[in-house]
Amino acid sequence: MSTHAYSRCWLHLIWGTLKREGMFAPPAAAKVSGFLTAYSKENGIYMKTNFVNTDHVHALIDLPTGMTIEQVVKLFKGASSHWINEQDLVAGKFAWGRGYAAFSVSQSGVDEVCAYIAGQAEHHRMKSFAEEYERFVKVYGLEWHDEETVETVSSQSTRPTPLVKTRGQ
Repeated sequence: MSTHAYSRCWLHLIWGTLKREGMFAPPAAAKVSGFLTAYSKENGIYMKTNFVNTDHVHALIDLPTGMTIEQVVKLFKGASSHWINEQDLVAGKFAWGRGYAAFSVSQSGVDEVCAYIAGQAEHHRMKSFAEEYERFVKVYGLEWHDEETVETVSSQSTRPTPLVKTRGQ
């Protein structure tokens, strides 16, 4: 990275477990959260906060100048799934579901997003992950495609298809 490259690109990342299955009891979720925090620091990715729910993750990061969103998400999902399996945190083999969501956050919205992420436990007493995810997609002006968001890696062809399509696609 150049010492003369400056950026502030806040992203609210969301990804879920395979088939949106509830996999993490609170103690396991706390361990995964700690792993993601440490892993991001080790890889030069500033993670301001994260919350691991039973079936999905929210994280607020500042995207490094030398990485793409997809590279960061692949790092987080790949390393954490390997670590979760290595630690035997869940019964059976663990895997994240296909895809992710990444939403830009303005500097003035960082505190609001941090509060939203911190309030996940309370929030999900009233709303499911599927309802939350669909709401995010619509709020950001994207088109929800339910049949595509629930596909798993095993049902994916060799040519990946986007989970979410913008209007007009």
